[in-house]
Amino acid sequence: MLRPIVATFLLGAAVGSVLAAGMGLARAEEPASAISIDNFSFTPAMLTVKTGTTVTWTNHDDIPHGIASSDKAFKRSKALDTDDSYSFTFTTPGTYQYFCYLHPHMVGSIVVESTTGSNAAK
Repeated sequence: MLRPIVATFLLGAAVGSVLAAGMGLARAEEPASAISIDNFSFTPAMLTVKTGTTVTWTNHDDIPHGIASSDKAFKRSKALDTDDSYSFTFTTPGTYQYFCYLHPHMVGSIVVESTTGSNAAK
């Protein structure tokens, strides 16, 4: 009687461990076009993408943040609460500086390269 209970418990623990490991891997694999906002910083602070790439900023902080282009190259986001996201598709090669308009010391940049390999400076 005790043996089936122990076997069920051990099987459940093994399956739970495998599922938990898989969930950790899924969370760690963010797309190359994702920028995380956490602890008052952008990660990565500099991102290089190809033209036509949609970049998504996601706020993981407990307070709101907002995304704005330093030269108004793209429309600024609404204030992003925890786990809110903002996306923009970059269609022109160049370097784009951005910042948090609620916390201007938070800065980052996106380098957009042509899909043909040449990079025209903006």
